[in-house]
Amino acid sequence: METIEVIFYIEGLGSDKKVLERAMEETAERLKAEKSIRVHDVRVEEIIEDPDNDTLPYSGMIEARISGPLNAVFNTAVRYAPAAVEVVSPPKIEVDAKGLMELLGGISYAMGQLIDKFGPLAAYPSLEEFPEPRIGYSREEIEEFIVEDRKILYRFVVEVFGDDEETVTRNFAKALAYEGCTINKLVPKVQSEDENGRKYILIAAELLSTFENLIQLTAKYSPVAIAILEPEVVDITAPELQGALADVAGFVYELTMRPLKKRILEKKNTEFKLNP
Repeated sequence: METIEVIFYIEGLGSDKKVLERAMEETAERLKAEKSIRVHDVRVEEIIEDPDNDTLPYSGMIEARISGPLNAVFNTAVRYAPAAVEVVSPPKIEVDAKGLMELLGGISYAMGQLIDKFGPLAAYPSLEEFPEPRIGYSREEIEEFIVEDRKILYRFVVEVFGDDEETVTRNFAKALAYEGCTINKLVPKVQSEDENGRKYILIAAELLSTFENLIQLTAKYSPVAIAILEPEVVDITAPELQGALADVAGFVYELTMRPLKKRILEKKNTEFKLNP
């Protein structure tokens, strides 16, 4: 698989300058020791203090230029959750369907573990007023989406829970449309039901999405199965790759920061209650 060169900007936040300095140095050393990628350069910036921030006043940045196969670069983005990503080269890559499925499988597995630990990522405004999307397209329309819009036709299976199969499926279709998907097929199947009537449902979906959209959905839903149908080879531009890497890193950062944000909120609430 083609080698990708990127620059990761890894941010660190803390309430203690010395502790943050040590953590940033340890992160830099751990990154340098990575075996799946080539590390060209790692620079740790000086810690900056924000006197107006009374919870996490110290921040630092690591700038790391690395290269490696597509899967390895994405895995590194998941592990280090850079605040920003810059793709240096190449301007475009080609990935076959098998390689793309392997990439998606790795993202789904890693994000699934984080979602199990920190909670779900997929959250939407009320879908009640959102129009029901069209489901089903002709072969000619699908080919036009693939050729003209550079969309990918794929199938994936996700786990959902709810009291009513029809309502769950309808809302899931609306959520997919909200995410920017084109829905060709949607097939729900109830797997089990608990004593309270809550159903465990597998929904098989056949969708068309751009590469970045496909990566986003895989990270958010952590599908239990996924298959790329068309095209046989997917071309990905540097901006698309940069966006997808930033999306995945952002999702990881959002999940892993939840405990810290919760503690900060609890501290602020406690201080508010203690103030006369």
